Amino acid sequence: MHKDTQLIKLCKKRNEVAQMQVYDTYAQAMFTIACRYLNDEEDAKDAMQEGFLKAFTNIEKYQPEATFGVWLKRIIINQCLDVLKKNKLEFSAVEVTELQIINEDDWHFDSSITKEEILLAVNELNEKHKIVVKLYLLEGYDHEEISDILEIPVKTSRTHLRRGKLKLQDLLKQKYNEARY
Repeated sequence: MHKDTQLIKLCKKRNEVAQMQVYDTYAQAMFTIACRYLNDEEDAKDAMQEGFLKAFTNIEKYQPEATFGVWLKRIIINQCLDVLKKNKLEFSAVEVTELQIINEDDWHFDSSITKEEILLAVNELNEKHKIVVKLYLLEGYDHEEISDILEIPVKTSRTHLRRGKLKLQDLLKQKYNEARY
């Protein structure tokens, strides 16, 4: 039997030693994810801790069709989004004009631009676009899942992604041009 599976079974029985082992295994990765969404490390730490508490409180709902890490990551991201919502970030359905939908796998980045530069540029986007871009680009969620997580229409998710992507490409072009001169 896989070690994680055994640990999760023990966690379902409220075994505190198993819970600490699970926490130790996932804490750094979940903290990193929380920091992607929350600029303040203390807020990220708090969100991560709250996320773990929710996970252990609701561990009966965990079904092994997804790995525990994926299940936990979604809880942590939702916790971060709750913090952002409390800080008055409201996702409203944007007026969706007839947008030309570009192939969403069509992310063009100059090969000299590093992943770190892309992440820094993502952080310069406005909050709504930043969150959708992070959920899509970094976490790999599709628009249905983003719609679900943020409680917004799929069209709004697509619009935020498209606008975020265009702004991101502009920011990266500026940085690339500045670096060349």
